[in-house]
Amino acid sequence: MMTMRMNRTIVAALVLLLLQTAVIPWAIPSAWSDRLLPHLPFVMTMFVAAFAGRHRAFLFGLGFGLLEDTLSYGHMIGAYAFGMALLGYLVGLLAEQRTTRTLAFTLLMIGLGSGLLDLLVYFVYKLFLLTHLSVAYVVYWQVVPTLLLQTFAGLALYLPVRRWFIKTAAPKEEAAA
Repeated sequence: MMTMRMNRTIVAALVLLLLQTAVIPWAIPSAWSDRLLPHLPFVMTMFVAAFAGRHRAFLFGLGFGLLEDTLSYGHMIGAYAFGMALLGYLVGLLAEQRTTRTLAFTLLMIGLGSGLLDLLVYFVYKLFLLTHLSVAYVVYWQVVPTLLLQTFAGLALYLPVRRWFIKTAAPKEEAAA
C-alpha cells in the first residue's frame, strides 16, 4: 500500500503552476503560443489520482482547476475546475481497479486525461457560446500538441514523483515489529 505525501504534492503543484504561468510562456515560440496550452497541475492531479485515490484527486483537481481558471483562462470560472476534478476522480477510480501502477498506465492516463480535459473545456465554452472554433480545428491545433506536451511532462516527472511523494508502508511495519 502506498500513500502520497500531500503537503509536498501541493507545494510541487504550486511550483508547476508558477512554471506554467511565468516560465513556459517565454519558452514557447510565439507562433505556437495559441497551440500549446500546458496544464502542469493537471499532470500532478493525474499522479494524485494514480497514487493517492479518487477522493484526493477530486479535491486536488478542483482546487488547482479553480486556480487555473482565475489565473490564466478568465473566460469562465469553473470550466477547468470541473474538468480537472471530474477527470481526477475518474482516473482515480480506474487506478483503484488496478493492482500495479506502471509508467505506461500513468502516461496513458495523463495523455487521455489531457485530451479529454481540453475537449471538455472546449464543449463547455461551445455550450455557452464563448468560442466559434470547430471541433476539428481545436483537436488538430490545440488538443494534440497539448496532449503530447503534457505526456512528455508526465514522463519527466514520473520518477521524481515516485521518489519524493510516495512512501511505502513496509518500513513502518518493520519498525513496529
